[in-house]
Amino acid sequence: MTTLLVIAKEPRAGRVKTRLTPPFTPGQAAALAEASLTDTLRTVAATPATRRVLVLDGTPGPWLPPGFDVVPQCAGGLDERLAAAFAGCAGPALLIGMDTPQVTPALLGVRLAEGEAVFGPALDGGFWALGLASPAPELLRGVPMSTATTGAVLRARLVAAGLRVRDLPPLRDVDTAADAHAVAGEAPGSRFAARLASYAPAVPA
Repeated sequence: MTTLLVIAKEPRAGRVKTRLTPPFTPGQAAALAEASLTDTLRTVAATPATRRVLVLDGTPGPWLPPGFDVVPQCAGGLDERLAAAFAGCAGPALLIGMDTPQVTPALLGVRLAEGEAVFGPALDGGFWALGLASPAPELLRGVPMSTATTGAVLRARLVAAGLRVRDLPPLRDVDTAADAHAVAGEAPGSRFAARLASYAPAVPA
């Protein structure tokens, strides 16, 4: 089986989902981030895995279900933090973030054969999932993060390394209010959708 990694920030007002403000307040944005993280962690908990790891910037809260090892994020840019997350694994590993509460166990339940990688493209040009049959932190170091070409650069690196790349379906990250409404529509039964609906209607940006 596979180690499932979730890289996340503690959902505190002013530290997460700042692009949701406005129309949401910093407190509402943090609550939406917490709901997204909760959905993600519970989906990971429901997916068969050898080990489940939360790679966290911050302190765990009541949103953390049992069965997870918690390791702190290292210093440095996002590429270094992702690389370090894979470096801590002894075998196949699949990493996702906290911004896709619509993710399902069926999407995460991949098996990685030797020499394989799985890649989940995000609609904004990034990626929502990366799976490696063997830890290869060097594939992530130096990849420019949070750009419209991040996903393409990373996928090209996987191919150049001689890995057989399997693509997962593209998903939308929750970055803006428009993203939040679209994702809630894709996962109407999620905690994220319920939290969004609890606020006064906001016009998608």
